[in-house]
Amino acid sequence: MRLRDEAEFKEYVAAQSLALRRTAYLMCGDWHQAEDLVQTALLRLYRWWSKVQRSDSRDAYVRQVLVRCLIDERRRSWRRERPFAELPEVGLHMRDEDGGSGEDASSGSGFEIRLGTRDEIFAALAKVPPRQRATLVLRFWEDMSVEQAAHVLGCSVGTVKSQTARGLSALRTLLQPIAEPSISRTEKEWDR
Repeated sequence: MRLRDEAEFKEYVAAQSLALRRTAYLMCGDWHQAEDLVQTALLRLYRWWSKVQRSDSRDAYVRQVLVRCLIDERRRSWRRERPFAELPEVGLHMRDEDGGSGEDASSGSGFEIRLGTRDEIFAALAKVPPRQRATLVLRFWEDMSVEQAAHVLGCSVGTVKSQTARGLSALRTLLQPIAEPSISRTEKEWDR
């Protein structure tokens, strides 16, 4: 690779690595695996950089490589082992938006509510099947059109639409409250 090409590649990686890492996390649900996927995708990108840099759809190519790396990674037998979802002892060492320490979960600042909602969404997204998760991430996180997502995933527009609909349905099912409050008999009679 020429020095000028290598400099352009470094600039591209510096500008896009965080966005790629977030996208990979939304697809796989694990920050460590997301970092591995991004590294693998960037390695493959480096090999073909001379051709890719001339293309108008560099970002789409990188996302397509990222999706394919995830699929390849899922096919490996050692990846079938799943770690525990929760560790026995977990501490919260963060700062909330006010700058205060978030160590006391009972402070009532609302920090734990926002964190819980985000965690619930990520946990639900991790339970959605991989193809549906990929379409949801590309369509709603990466803000791609149906056609762009179909190109990245290497499938038809109809497949993207059906996978998106099924994925949204699965998310709605996973995120809805467990039990709705029951209506008493007198309330039912009152509505008549």
